[in-house]
Amino acid sequence: MTTKRAAIFDVDGTLVDSNHLHVVTWWEAFWQAGRHAPMREIHRAVGLGSGDVIEHLLGEDRGPDGDDQLAATHHALYATYFERLPALDEAGDLLRAGAGRGWKIVLATSASGAELSALRGAIDVDDGKLAPDPARQARELADVPSERAVFVGDTVWDMKAAVRDGAVPVAVLSGGIPRADLEAACARALYRDPADLLRHLDAGVFADRESAGETAVPSR
Repeated sequence: MTTKRAAIFDVDGTLVDSNHLHVVTWWEAFWQAGRHAPMREIHRAVGLGSGDVIEHLLGEDRGPDGDDQLAATHHALYATYFERLPALDEAGDLLRAGAGRGWKIVLATSASGAELSALRGAIDVDDGKLAPDPARQARELADVPSERAVFVGDTVWDMKAAVRDGAVPVAVLSGGIPRADLEAACARALYRDPADLLRHLDAGVFADRESAGETAVPSR
């Protein structure tokens, strides 16, 4: 029987306080393309991939010809914040504490290149396993069965991805999504932010998955 366990963390809105930057830059990208998308709806779509964000907001019958340009505009606008992306309080400490307790730490993000470097710099993590899929591929990268994995995210999409894969869905409220929405999406536990989760790291669903694995996040 495997003794390894994995803690998979979404990044935007979960470890880095970037959701509202995505909202504003997506809104601006849509505006530049002559399309209207209410910010409240954009906020609810954050957490999806770029193509899914566009389809979710504009519909399947929009004609996808301008999708690549919309995504590129959003990326270019968001890139202006790379050097000042703010980590959520104690986000890096949370990852190091989890690794120190024997959890395999995986960051689930589709970011790459300069964006990935900016996100890592914000949370003060220079290494660690990375996976582009919100749950399944991240867990497979950690090489643990779903019942040995916890997925921490801030959106309804994160919770749904964890449920689909059989990992334990854990939510933080730092992304701005209402508690009721996250609970309706089957969040097993909810915390205010990474600092709150760090204070309760030895209790709840994390305490239920005892035994040691490999560490994947270095010390400072």
